[in-house]
Amino acid sequence: MALNQSSDTISKFFTSLDVVQPHGEFPDQMEQVKGILHGEKLIESSRVEAEVNWFFSRLGLDSDYFRTTPAPIVAKHILSLYAAKMVSHATGARLQVKLNNKTEKSALFVIASNPGKKDSPALEIEHLIETSYLGEGYGHGMAPVTGVSTPVPATMPLTTVATPTGPAKAEVPFRVSCYRTTGTVSAQSPTQLRLYSVTAPVFQPNADPNETDLTKISDVHFITNASPATVSLYQDVMKEVVSRLGPVIRVLPGKEDTYRLVVAYRHGTTHSFFSAITDLYHFHQMHSTNKYVEQFSNGITIFSVYLRSIEGAAGNFEQRVRNLAEHVSLVYVLPRTSLTPLFQAHTLSAQEVAFAYVGWKFAYTFLNRYSTEYAALASALGDDPAKQALLAQLKTRLVKDTFTEARVLETVKNNTDLIKELYADFASIHIGEKATQKFDKAHNADLATKIKRTVLNELDCQVLTAILNFNRHLLKTNFFKPTKTALSFRLDPGFLSRSEYPNTPFGLFFIVGSEFRGFHIRFRDIARGGIRVIRSPNLTAYDHNAASLFDENYNLASTQQSKNKDIPEGGSKGTVLMSLEHQNKSEVAFRKYVDALLDVLLTKNSGVVDYYGKDEILFLGPDEGTADYMNWASQHARDRGAHFWKAFTTGKSTSRGGIPHDLYGMTTRSIHQYVLGTLEKLGLDEAACTKFQTGGPDGDLGSNEIKISKDKTIGIVDGSGVLYDPAGLDKAELMRLAEARAMARQFDTKKIGKGGFFVDINNSDVTLPDGSKVDNGMVFRNNFHLHPLSAADVFVPCGGRPEAVQLSNVDKLINPKTGEARYKVIVEGANLFFTQKARLILEEKGVIIFKDSSANKGGVTSSSLEVLAALAMTDEEFKSRMQVTDPSSPPPFYQSYVKEVHRIIEENARAEFECVWREYERTKTPRAIISDLISTKINDLNDQIQNSPLWDNQSLRSRVLTAACPRNLLELVGLSALQQRVPEPYVRAMFGAYLASRFVYSAGLGSPEFAFFTFINEFLSEK
Repeated sequence: MALNQSSDTISKFFTSLDVVQPHGEFPDQMEQVKGILHGEKLIESSRVEAEVNWFFSRLGLDSDYFRTTPAPIVAKHILSLYAAKMVSHATGARLQVKLNNKTEKSALFVIASNPGKKDSPALEIEHLIETSYLGEGYGHGMAPVTGVSTPVPATMPLTTVATPTGPAKAEVPFRVSCYRTTGTVSAQSPTQLRLYSVTAPVFQPNADPNETDLTKISDVHFITNASPATVSLYQDVMKEVVSRLGPVIRVLPGKEDTYRLVVAYRHGTTHSFFSAITDLYHFHQMHSTNKYVEQFSNGITIFSVYLRSIEGAAGNFEQRVRNLAEHVSLVYVLPRTSLTPLFQAHTLSAQEVAFAYVGWKFAYTFLNRYSTEYAALASALGDDPAKQALLAQLKTRLVKDTFTEARVLETVKNNTDLIKELYADFASIHIGEKATQKFDKAHNADLATKIKRTVLNELDCQVLTAILNFNRHLLKTNFFKPTKTALSFRLDPGFLSRSEYPNTPFGLFFIVGSEFRGFHIRFRDIARGGIRVIRSPNLTAYDHNAASLFDENYNLASTQQSKNKDIPEGGSKGTVLMSLEHQNKSEVAFRKYVDALLDVLLTKNSGVVDYYGKDEILFLGPDEGTADYMNWASQHARDRGAHFWKAFTTGKSTSRGGIPHDLYGMTTRSIHQYVLGTLEKLGLDEAACTKFQTGGPDGDLGSNEIKISKDKTIGIVDGSGVLYDPAGLDKAELMRLAEARAMARQFDTKKIGKGGFFVDINNSDVTLPDGSKVDNGMVFRNNFHLHPLSAADVFVPCGGRPEAVQLSNVDKLINPKTGEARYKVIVEGANLFFTQKARLILEEKGVIIFKDSSANKGGVTSSSLEVLAALAMTDEEFKSRMQVTDPSSPPPFYQSYVKEVHRIIEENARAEFECVWREYERTKTPRAIISDLISTKINDLNDQIQNSPLWDNQSLRSRVLTAACPRNLLELVGLSALQQRVPEPYVRAMFGAYLASRFVYSAGLGSPEFAFFTFINEFLSEK
């Protein structure tokens, strides 16, 4: 039906349109639009001229709209607006403009503009656009980041979006153009409009992720329609952003009191940015006239917004623009959180909201957790394992019920005035040249007193005091750096409760990003350890992982400290907990985590206020979910100017000089020495022994355990399910899977014997050969290590979550009829699979168990020697001898170096095994305790040696370093050059670790003090 009426009232409503003169800039386009509307006959013919003239000349659309929008689309927009005015006239209601027109490749949204208003309908539209068309809504499934490790496709695929008002599928991130009119919809209405035009880009095929030429990577219409000034600006920005991880931010003055903000970043590295920037300029009392989101086929997004001051805004406009520009990178880091409403309501600033978010997460993690009451009750209950288990469970439940994230968040929201004061305290110490205070762990006693006196709720007081303690122990942060990808905080660990964390770490980093939060803990200045990504399949798992994040990181680092006793580096560990809404963005999170760490490691001339005041070097390695990212981290450290870049990460690919643990079975070589040593002591033939393992043929430890062992493996649990054969799984088929790094579900079930089975995690209602039922395959997999069918001579955990066996379930490993354990021997390959108390209970039942810190040290030894090679060689030596260009023919030096690493791993493992065995035979002290005592004695003696006159004995130093270093490395560089090239603290640590470990392994735990003097004399007299 045509939208035409001829009554006098209608004519009166549109009277002012008749006197509008045509726009002179786009006459040809105007005529085309008129022709289209006359042809469609949906507007009365006599009204077409006036409607088109008003739209082009009086509505006040930016000329860029007409330059970039084809005539048929302009005609459609005019028709939609005309229809809205007709509805307003017909109903007598206020003109409500909320139009949308969506097709598979485009969409138009037209709404009434309400600049600077928090209830503007534009916010709803922008949330829809960033979710359905940009693929960057909060929690939206994101495309892989391009320019990383895989080629970028011609168009970037996004996860399918299904929303009632959005398209069924968005295959590419769309282009967005947004315009605000300067005029009104008619003379009678004061309403101005905001138009959002969304279109799918059309790219040339086969773009390189590092390509910067806009003519090759832009939408085909961009180059022809954009102004030369915009093309030139975008070209400059593109050249800069392609080579960096974070955003490029530019602010340029424009015409008529307008400023232009341009932000470029890799698509998928943030979320909710489109609407978050709107919140930001509203906070600074500005509105936008135009804004654009341009996509490029190399994976770069460029956002551009033209800003004007809201009428009557307080303060100098130019200064407000500067402030806004300073806050853009903070919005990129944390665009939308549970505290964003406080920013939208102008209760807290962008910096205050970001600080409050960090303080919220910090307080939740470190609030006092009934430590005093728990310690008293634990002492009263004694060593009764059942009662201790109940007490531990009770404490966990109390902590979760009382100190929930929601409850801590409530405190932050209800105490915004104190949050402002806490932020001011934080800023006064770390805002660069404006810092007005000095680092003091007891500073601002007045604020501490105010919190105690004014906050009546005890829990609220604890939360706010915890945030103040965060300020007091913060040594450096990148919070105030102009650009960043995540927030990082180097903390003095002195705030940690000694009752909960008896061994205080040397260093503690807290890292917060939009997709994750995490920690890095190290127990020595020179330390190394892996970085672990922690994912959560559901909310319950996430709540558990969030509550235990720091404890898991601390325990892993502590275990690493015990494990690293043979090598120069102390123990460290990093964790990256993925937010529940961003589980598939682990690579983005890891990159931000590393980049943020480098921000506070490379502080010289960076603007970071550094109260630590010393050089810090971290050595990172692969762990769960990060093995494929080590190459990038090393290269990124080099790009950032880190002199330690070659040694920054281990586990790199062979082409980067790495020694992959999985390829060469480094970790397994240590574990298997304990298996072989135990079987030899017991007089057992490995081939006749049954074995059960967690961790399957797809993993590092699991695959190499299969390859190196000769036993009868009766069961394997991995990510796909449970594989079981009581007669022993077919060895050839296991080898096939191990070589292919395939999961257990790919085992040929025809080769499973009588009584055997495979239960997939996705299965339900399964009947096993013995007639028992499996209701849920996932639950069955998670608990099969506790199932009677898993009983075997040897149990080697090669994978699994920490504390899989603890006080509350260790009884399930004991036969209730006989009182005997299901396993004779347990060698822990997986870190922290057993709790210490669970180990002790199993030892009481006669199990020979070797804990992770003793058995699982082959990987750390390999990584340490990889670091040593990187530090000792020149760049050219490293390139020619350690970097493998042809995998089928590695350099001869590389091959011999790998053999040297194998030799050292096996020697260290066997030496410790013999020491543990002897000490048990001598004292009957549980082996799990002996392992800890050995680690403690070696580490303590190492510290004493490094600070003793022994280091100054040149003859002794030369003998020790010669014995400790791989032989072919010394042959290549020489001992003198090695000591010159490798940092002295590292060489000292090598000297101390070798002497201390060799003495303890040979003399044991009960040796008298003079035995060390004898040991040194004997060492010097050896030929």
